[in-house]
Amino acid sequence: MLKSWLTEKTIKVKIEVTDWEDAIRKGGELLEKDDSIESRYIDAMIDSVKEIGPYIVLAPGIAMPHARPEAGAKKIGISLLTLKEAVNFGNKEHDPVSIVVCLCAIDHSTHLTAMTELVKILGDDEKVKKIKAAENSREVIELFRK
Repeated sequence: MLKSWLTEKTIKVKIEVTDWEDAIRKGGELLEKDDSIESRYIDAMIDSVKEIGPYIVLAPGIAMPHARPEAGAKKIGISLLTLKEAVNFGNKEHDPVSIVVCLCAIDHSTHLTAMTELVKILGDDEKVKKIKAAENSREVIELFRK
């Protein structure tokens, strides 16, 4: 399923961001351009971190921002950013973050399916290294196809 959700339009590599909020905003903008979310979903992802904390930093160097479906999700969507310079999200155990995967889903079931597939790939240290080293979105897509 990930293969159909991650496209060249929803992947950007080695981008510059000013901080964690900017990273989430840029990842969210890719989902908005893909018509997966309404713009308010981006604010909901940021507000979630402000209210609950940096729980979205799931592994060393990897953050997975998301919000509730009713916050403006239109369909399932995933964007992936690799950051030129890693940024801190405030998670002492897993900062700094260099891969940001924004996720939106229309219901709990598709959310869990997407999360499960992502965790399989992002739990593979070799694939994570290759994602970080990718020079373009096509290289990232190839990793998800294998």
